[in-house]
Amino acid sequence: MFQFFKRMGTVVNSELNAMLDKAEDPVKMLDQFMRDMEADIREAEAAVAKQIANEKMLKKKADDAEALVNKRQEQAVKALEAGNEDLARRALEDKKSQSKQAETFMESYTRAKSDADVLREKLDEMKREYHEMKLKKDTLKARAESVKTRTKMNRVMSGIGGDDSRKGFERMEEKVMRYEAEAETSEDLSTKSRSLDDEFAALDKNGVDDELSALKKQLGKE
Repeated sequence: MFQFFKRMGTVVNSELNAMLDKAEDPVKMLDQFMRDMEADIREAEAAVAKQIANEKMLKKKADDAEALVNKRQEQAVKALEAGNEDLARRALEDKKSQSKQAETFMESYTRAKSDADVLREKLDEMKREYHEMKLKKDTLKARAESVKTRTKMNRVMSGIGGDDSRKGFERMEEKVMRYEAEAETSEDLSTKSRSLDDEFAALDKNGVDDELSALKKQLGKE
């Protein structure tokens, strides 16, 4: 369990490029790594709590046995003072037995305390590394988001002025030019049509003038 963070440290240090190469989402993967680390910390905390409880239990048994040793010593003295040597002997025998138990419990307690201290230290180390990884995760997430944004912008910008767009613009330009040419042609035809009408109107006007002139001659008005 405690080797987990060593593995995680190596993974996170190279995680961004590796995940991008594998087309994985770095943000989601980093969040999952943090959840895994949190789960390991909870497991370690449970192990430490269990070891501490065992340590306290052994310490209590050692203290109780030591207290009984002192009690039997006092009882032996009291029995002798009362002239009861047999009772004093039995008290001393039990004192010896309790003393051995107290020694055994103390040895077990010492080992349990040492193990608990080691686990506490490892747990503290895990928590420190977790907080370091959390800060690094935030940095990596920001970098990953930046990379994704740049990639998206580059993809969008690469499409601007591309073959499809350029051909589309050229096609629309040709269409506008064709519309303009058609409009100019229509205007030319309209102009020519008006010119012919004007010419015929002029001819008609000249005919009336000639006829008017002839009438004037007949009437001696000229």
